[in-house]
Amino acid sequence: MYETLSSFAQTWGLGLFVLMFLVALIYALWPGNSDTFRNAAHQPLVDKEPSDD
Repeated sequence: MYETLSSFAQTWGLGLFVLMFLVALIYALWPGNSDTFRNAAHQPLVDKEPSDD
């Protein structure tokens, strides 16, 4: 019984993770998301607090 469940979990688990990877890859490379990711990448460089200089 353990071998059957282990084999089932390994096979379908691999398929699930491959599917999740493909969905994440498509989401990341979707042309409509480029502005969102560009803004997120530049967010640490944005100075929103007024300087005392």
